[in-house]
Amino acid sequence: MKLTLLFRSNNARFVLNIDKQKLLLALLAISGLFLVSSRSTHSPEENIARIQHAKTGFVLQAEEVSLLKTTTEQRMTGVMLKLADMQNQIQRLDALGSRLVEQAMLNPDEFSFNQMPSMGGPLDSSSVEIQVQDELLSKITSMLEKIQNKAQELNILESIMLSDHIREESRVEGKPISTGWLSSYYGIRKDPFSGLPAMHKGLDFAGKEGEPVVATGAGIITWSGSRYGYGELVEIDHGDGLVTRYGHNKVLNVKIGDVVTKGQTIAEMGNTGRSTGAHVHYEVIRKGKQQDPLPYVYRKSS
Repeated sequence: MKLTLLFRSNNARFVLNIDKQKLLLALLAISGLFLVSSRSTHSPEENIARIQHAKTGFVLQAEEVSLLKTTTEQRMTGVMLKLADMQNQIQRLDALGSRLVEQAMLNPDEFSFNQMPSMGGPLDSSSVEIQVQDELLSKITSMLEKIQNKAQELNILESIMLSDHIREESRVEGKPISTGWLSSYYGIRKDPFSGLPAMHKGLDFAGKEGEPVVATGAGIITWSGSRYGYGELVEIDHGDGLVTRYGHNKVLNVKIGDVVTKGQTIAEMGNTGRSTGAHVHYEVIRKGKQQDPLPYVYRKSS
């Protein structure tokens, strides 16, 4: 293929023959010039706009990253302070547990708060998913385990001491009065009203009317009111089949169902019922039978 261009005028004639290869090169050159010319018209504005847009995006991303960094640092600071507080609590629990073990006179080898507890058991082959990704999480997990172990040890120690305290509190001992004197013993005596021999199933403690009458052991009030012969009576169940009675009171300070502690004032001394003067008739009943209260009155504390 060949392209022939003919130019003619009055004075001259010009003929130009262009083959296929030259024609393609010319077309490519012209297209390139048009493209370059077109891009050179719009490229600077577009490039500037793209650069400004990217710059704005980077600024926003930098602000977000900076805010995230600040927030993370604040949270990490809070976590580290919390970890320090937890560590202090663990140390206080250790010190408290050691003192309680010493005061309770328990075997320190069984409650060693300064060492990890002895543990064991058969191997469980079932899978357990545990994910600890960094040192901080490992410290938190370790502290939580320590706190749980300390809490279990303190719960056991509390149960032991509470049980010992309950036994000590419910142990019946001492006099049922704060001031006064023993005026009549347990056993056969001359009845003050009939003058005949009669069994006296308790102890009488004389004193001034209105003086406090106290519980000789912790327990539950099972009677508070008038009863024939006793006048105004208080009865306390101390558990394990042991009951105490306090008769001839003037005023009762407790009601049925109340829980009382050892030494608590339960009534005021009086002269109600079958009585010749202000005193407290004190009985100790074990499994339904009156006992001589004297051994309980002078019982030595354990």
